[in-house]
Amino acid sequence: MSWGTELWDQFDNLDKHTQWGIDFLERYAKFVKERLEIEQNYAKQLRNLVKKYWPKRSKEEEPRFTSCLSFYDILNELNDYAGQREVVAEEMGHKVYGTLIRYSQDLKTERKLHLQEGRKAQQYLDHCWKQMDNSKKKFERECKEAEKSQINFERLDNDINATKSEVEKAKAQYNLRTHTVDESKNEYAAQLQNFNAEQWKHFNNAIPHIFKNLQAMDERRTVKLGETYRTFAEAERRVIPIISKCLEGMVTAAKAVDERRDSGIVVESFKSGFEPPGDFPFEDYSQNLSRTGSEGAISSNTPKGERDGAPGPRPDPKHSISKAKNKLWLFGKKPKSPSSSPPPPPLSSSWPRPSSQLTPNRFSAERVNQYLSDIKTTVPRIPQNLKGLRRGAPSVEDFSHLPPEQRRKRLQQKIDELNNKLQIEMDQRDALNKMKDVYEKTPPMGDPNSLQPKISETIFNMEKLRSEIHKHEAWLAEVEAKQASKDRRHSADNHHPTPQGRESPEGSYTEDAAQEQHTPHQRTGPVHPSGDPHEFDDEFDDDDPLPVIGHCKALYSFDGQNEGTLVMAEDEVLYIIEEDKGDGWTRARKQSGQEGYVPTTYVEITMEKNCKGAVTYI
Repeated sequence: MSWGTELWDQFDNLDKHTQWGIDFLERYAKFVKERLEIEQNYAKQLRNLVKKYWPKRSKEEEPRFTSCLSFYDILNELNDYAGQREVVAEEMGHKVYGTLIRYSQDLKTERKLHLQEGRKAQQYLDHCWKQMDNSKKKFERECKEAEKSQINFERLDNDINATKSEVEKAKAQYNLRTHTVDESKNEYAAQLQNFNAEQWKHFNNAIPHIFKNLQAMDERRTVKLGETYRTFAEAERRVIPIISKCLEGMVTAAKAVDERRDSGIVVESFKSGFEPPGDFPFEDYSQNLSRTGSEGAISSNTPKGERDGAPGPRPDPKHSISKAKNKLWLFGKKPKSPSSSPPPPPLSSSWPRPSSQLTPNRFSAERVNQYLSDIKTTVPRIPQNLKGLRRGAPSVEDFSHLPPEQRRKRLQQKIDELNNKLQIEMDQRDALNKMKDVYEKTPPMGDPNSLQPKISETIFNMEKLRSEIHKHEAWLAEVEAKQASKDRRHSADNHHPTPQGRESPEGSYTEDAAQEQHTPHQRTGPVHPSGDPHEFDDEFDDDDPLPVIGHCKALYSFDGQNEGTLVMAEDEVLYIIEEDKGDGWTRARKQSGQEGYVPTTYVEITMEKNCKGAVTYI
């Protein structure tokens, strides 16, 4: 159906309709613009959300739990999902909104051109009609004038009183008017014929052609709207497969959560390698009572194993006192208020003496060393990472502040890092050597001697790294040897259980109960067997240092003349590694690592709260 034939007289309505069509197209373009802005904002908010919850720490410091890794995978998939929303917005902006805006401008220009042609055709037709109307009115006016001239001529011609000149004049006037009427008639006929022709052309050629162009323009606008509707939907449908993959990735990440593996990672991360503490022995304080008439009553309170003659666990007053005082560490030690003058140090009799003066001579040096070795390997240890709880604790290069298992892992990690650095240095050395060979073969390219300092520096770095690797491998071998020794001893204990009543107070097994050492209530210092006075210290040189349980400030200076004492200056700060056992001496350590005993009354002690339940190691 054509607008030209059906709507030949609806020029104004078609003008309004085409304007409405362009306005509707621009309205849809505005809708697309707002939609893509929503997509852009949505994608931006999703990326900000991912950035907010993305881990800020390095990859090595992040937890390795499957739940955490799955969450990070979900964040990755969500970030990709946000990228697809940005693709949708870009497609809508470029292929829909941009196309509609450009097409709207083209439609406005085309519509304006067609309407101008229609108005020009209408104006020309109006001009023809005016010319025809003017010639018609002139013809009508000349006819009326001719009729008046005819009436006047006939009146004078019939009048007997009129002169001949008057009649002749009226006749000439009548003939002139008649001639003018004929001319006006011919002009009117010509204008009428021309107007009719132009009107036919206007309504049969010009207007239909213009309306046909407007119809084609409006139809193209409708088609373009349909295409942009489809493109709008295609932009969304094109990313659906990728979005589906993102969602499938999220589901896969959710299925990857493994509670068993996470539990294993917890064990691997926090396993210390320490053995659980053994049972506390029975401490019989009635052995020193005299056996008199009430011996039977006392014996009735004796454990059954002793009444039957079986040797029970031997008491260790030193161990019991140590355990009792360890409980006091929960509340710390109240610093003693300084007096105006230094109090006298404890008597020399109370100073820890070599245990060779207190132990019968029947104990040989080898037996004492074995006994001390058993104590060292079986007494429950406090995790060494408690050392790092004190303020300003320096980092230990060999990771001795960590539990055995964690120390082994850190050492292995450090060795791997050093090997990687060594490989980089080796590659750099090889590259420099190749460059040097090239310079030697082609002198214009460079001076080979200029590379020698860099090569020397690289070789020095390699030797330094090899030294570090060797040192860490030695520490790692030491840790692995200790763990292997513990595993063998634990396996032996499982196959050979400890007999009843043969366990020492520290949990070590003694083959002969008569060889167990009875330590007096008074605390003794380090045992110096007759063989080597420093053999006891050598036994502990291979073990980790005692943990710090507090710190103290020297109120007075102390010269430390006796063996085993520590020289300190006034106001010097020391670490407490062993509390006063009642003899007036406290074991301390200097910042340099030197250890010894100082008078308790000479220092102001502050116990660390973090060392709850700490055990003092002798």
